[in-house]
Amino acid sequence: MAFKRIGQILVERKFISREQLETLLEEQKKRPGELLGRIAESMNLINDEQLIEALAEQMGMQAVSLGEITIPPDVLAYVTEPMAQLYRIVPLSFRDGVLTVAMCDPQKLQILDELRNFLGYETRGVVASERDIVAALNRYYSTAESVEDIIGDLENDAELKEALEGARSGAYDLTKSEELADSAPVRKLLNMIMLLAIKDRASDMHFEPFEDEFKVRIKADGVLFEMVPPPKHLAFAITTRIKVMANLDIAERRLPQDGRIELTIGGHPVDLRVSVLPTMFGESVVMRVLDRSVVKLDLEAVGMTPETLRDFREVIARPNGIVLVTGPTGSGKTTTLYSALSELNDIADKLITTEDPIEYDIDGITQVPIDASIGNTFANCLRAILRQDPDVILVGEIRDPETAEIAVQASLTGHMVFSTLHTNDAPSSVTRLRDMGVPPFLITATVEAILAQRLVRRICSKCIQEVKPSMDLLAELQLTPDDILGKKFYRGVGCDTCNGTGYKGRVGLYELMVFNDDLREMVIRNASTEELREKARSYGMVTLRDAGLEYAFQGVTTIDEVVRETVLEA
Repeated sequence: MAFKRIGQILVERKFISREQLETLLEEQKKRPGELLGRIAESMNLINDEQLIEALAEQMGMQAVSLGEITIPPDVLAYVTEPMAQLYRIVPLSFRDGVLTVAMCDPQKLQILDELRNFLGYETRGVVASERDIVAALNRYYSTAESVEDIIGDLENDAELKEALEGARSGAYDLTKSEELADSAPVRKLLNMIMLLAIKDRASDMHFEPFEDEFKVRIKADGVLFEMVPPPKHLAFAITTRIKVMANLDIAERRLPQDGRIELTIGGHPVDLRVSVLPTMFGESVVMRVLDRSVVKLDLEAVGMTPETLRDFREVIARPNGIVLVTGPTGSGKTTTLYSALSELNDIADKLITTEDPIEYDIDGITQVPIDASIGNTFANCLRAILRQDPDVILVGEIRDPETAEIAVQASLTGHMVFSTLHTNDAPSSVTRLRDMGVPPFLITATVEAILAQRLVRRICSKCIQEVKPSMDLLAELQLTPDDILGKKFYRGVGCDTCNGTGYKGRVGLYELMVFNDDLREMVIRNASTEELREKARSYGMVTLRDAGLEYAFQGVTTIDEVVRETVLEA
């Protein structure tokens, strides 16, 4: 659809002159990404009523003044508070299956599509001023509907109770199951949980059935938080709804299933990886949130110190070798590797990755998904990749001796290989490779560096305060009162910003062991992990625990987080 330009409409309506339009166009060049109408309003050339009149004409929509409209509570109930705040919309009416919403950004036509997908109703937009939208959100959603309110409504929903009777007795009618999963109350509850989780930048959503309850837990900043549990009898309806969204078999309740839900929220794509696991009391569902707007694939942004970043960049720029990133699940290994690949992503080089699963797609990089069920394992895939003339290869994980052997051979034949391992720190990765059957002489010939990493929670900047650490904690860190002389420690008291946890966001701890001749000689003679660690420290390696303590002294994280996430060296 071709729209008339907003500047042309403003001139035609005599809101601005042609000379003022030229000035606006010049100003827009200095403000990339900002809309011309908003710039005109900020320069006091037009007021908000004139702007919404012009926007309404441009988009072929009706302009409304929300101050003159009273919205019935039953209409407001169609859109939850998180959804209204996220999209900056206000529902106005619901007639003949069509929901009419007021919006201040009518150019974002994807908002109506996303609402249609979430709510299951046809949606129509009208234009209102930003001031009116903000005032209406404050007026109508000040006593916002919460998860507790929705759960209360669900418990009292007579139709839902009747539909659930068959599920409770174990007589599953597939037609009824689909109707149940598609019912407005179940949609509403699940939409609210998903929006709250994504808004809080959660990494996972857990739906867990137990004998007497159905728990919903959200993992944010690496820690699980329990939400108000829905009634136990709703477990079937909620898990069925998730399976429908992920295109899984709702009739199969005895086998594990994996699926994917693709959403667009607030204009950016969000992938939900769904895992369904049959348990004694029903199906347990975990949804991993992959939100590309949260992750910035840039080595400058991953949180390395300038010294570590300099050394890591020097290593990844080498023509061949193996660079390993190690740490537990959820420690940010994939983000670090993707950031390294983004930096190396040059038109002159061929980059191929093999992953299980592919988490983020990057333009210019060939990415191959692993599917062990059809024999497409890491090892088989890696063999095929070597015939594709790559310069840089990313192997999602070295899990077995076969993959380790092929990765070593790839490195020896002139390729740079990136991969991950699950070990506690950088020096212990050498022992892990030995245990996999990689001979010490091949480790020294191929491995260029090992980066160990952890994520610790940041102290909330709104409620940070100085604190005196307990002697027990200091003892656990092997610190004496003399060691902390002149040092300060901090913690978050808990506030609305951090939901009372005292933490907001996470920061990475990094331990980079770059191999040199001395370290290689020690590997050849099978030196212990402790010996390797001490030698690497003598060459300037900062251990995970030392990196954590430095952040604790700076007030970035707490001493408790350092103890929780790092291993005490022997």
